[in-house]
Amino acid sequence: MSEPAQRPSVKPSAGRRLTVQGWQNLVLALMGAVVLAGLAAGATLMDRTDDLSRDLIQHMQPARVAAYQLQAALRDQETAVRGFVIAGDEQFLMPYNAGQEAERQAAEDIRQLVGNHPQLMADLDEIKQAAAAWRAAYAEPVIADVSQGIPADGALTDRGKAEFDRLRTLFDRQNENLGTARAEEVDELDRMRAWRDRLAIGMIVAFFGLVAALALLVRGAVTRPLGALAAACRRITEGNFDERIVPRGPRDIRSIAIDVEDMRQRIVDELEAARAARRALDEQTEELRRSNAELEQFAYVASHDLQEPLRKVASFCQLLEKRYRDKLDDRGVEYIGFAVDGAKRMQMLINDLLTFSRVGRLNATRTEVALDDTLDAALANLSTAIEEADAEIVRPAQPLPAIDGDPTLLTMVWQNLIGNAVKFRREGLAPRVVIDCQPRDGDEHREWLFSVADNGIGIAEDFADKVFVIFQRLHSRDEYSGTGIGLALCKKIVEHHGGNIWVDTSYTGGTRFRFTLPELSKAEPEPDNVSTSLVEGTS
Repeated sequence: MSEPAQRPSVKPSAGRRLTVQGWQNLVLALMGAVVLAGLAAGATLMDRTDDLSRDLIQHMQPARVAAYQLQAALRDQETAVRGFVIAGDEQFLMPYNAGQEAERQAAEDIRQLVGNHPQLMADLDEIKQAAAAWRAAYAEPVIADVSQGIPADGALTDRGKAEFDRLRTLFDRQNENLGTARAEEVDELDRMRAWRDRLAIGMIVAFFGLVAALALLVRGAVTRPLGALAAACRRITEGNFDERIVPRGPRDIRSIAIDVEDMRQRIVDELEAARAARRALDEQTEELRRSNAELEQFAYVASHDLQEPLRKVASFCQLLEKRYRDKLDDRGVEYIGFAVDGAKRMQMLINDLLTFSRVGRLNATRTEVALDDTLDAALANLSTAIEEADAEIVRPAQPLPAIDGDPTLLTMVWQNLIGNAVKFRREGLAPRVVIDCQPRDGDEHREWLFSVADNGIGIAEDFADKVFVIFQRLHSRDEYSGTGIGLALCKKIVEHHGGNIWVDTSYTGGTRFRFTLPELSKAEPEPDNVSTSLVEGTS
């Protein structure tokens, strides 16, 4: 590999000695100063605006309401006195007494709300004094006279009317002063809001001005040099690997250009090495493909070559037993039986291993498969076992769906699951196998969920995963026949079709297997080779 090319020596001008980061930091600092100043001024204006709004809402407006309550209380007193003078009934004095309490409470509320407004407090004091004078000069004397049965004096009545007219004048002045104070605070609030709006507009203008300055800086210092660098990189990616990259722009941009040039040189050097490695890898891949094909052919031939000697062993052992049975003792006959049984089990094991190794590899079919047809084929293959066990097979009420897959392999799934349900039955109880199907949403696509449940001996939860391991048996061969490959074969077939299979440990009435298969794709399936034969799997 050649050494990286030397970095080109380009002396930067005085205006390019600063980095983009330096100019950017300067503009950002100005933006930060403007923002901080605006925030400080805005906080002051907002604080003043909040004070004014709070005073209007929590003091001035309630004070006006309290003033109306004070005036209403005094009017109630005057009305009560006039009613008492006319009717002489002391019940008319109840509003008079209640009005005095309401007057006192309203005056106290006004004092608490606008105690910092001298003019408004003066209005309140003047009303209080005038009200006390009216009660002392008119209300109390006339109430005393009428209570003693003395008719009200006309002169006294005129004097009381004049005193209360003066109170009405004070009411108007108080209302006017309260309205004026409220208007002043509203005007002040409007001024603060206007200043706040001007400040916000000024901050926005300053902010956008600085943003424009930053945009111009980025364009001149970053965009143009990077654009030139990107154009050179595009030409290199198009295959012009000999083009050199010339550094331009500020110091940091030039450093990037120099680094990219070094990278280009290294890529050119390593590209040649990668091409050589690619050629070697292609050769190894082809050799591996050829080796796999030979290995598969060897497995097929070996399995058939092994079965022929096993058939001969079994046949000649049976001939020995037939011809020399009368000359052999019981142990000799038993030994010959062991040899025949071992040869047959070896044949079965070889067939099952060959079937297991072929799943998804040789003669694979990918077509639209009606699962009802595969289930029918599996039940036909198991018809003898089903009749002998008097088994009941309960199929779904609705037809099974169609999926994209291999009909031969899917038939083997049904055959192994239903065959196990019939084989591993409880003593004295006829097998009952229930098949169910329902749609559900999977992790990446919609899928079908299938279940095969029976009333057999069941599977302990500890063995729920072990039963799918090849050659895994939960019972001895004397109890139940088989090679222990059937469920492992089901697992491999279901996963080959993009699904999963498991034992439902929540089911307690026997054994229930569940497995999923993806829904049929909307695209038309491509034609493929058709499987030539069905090899029966056993558990």
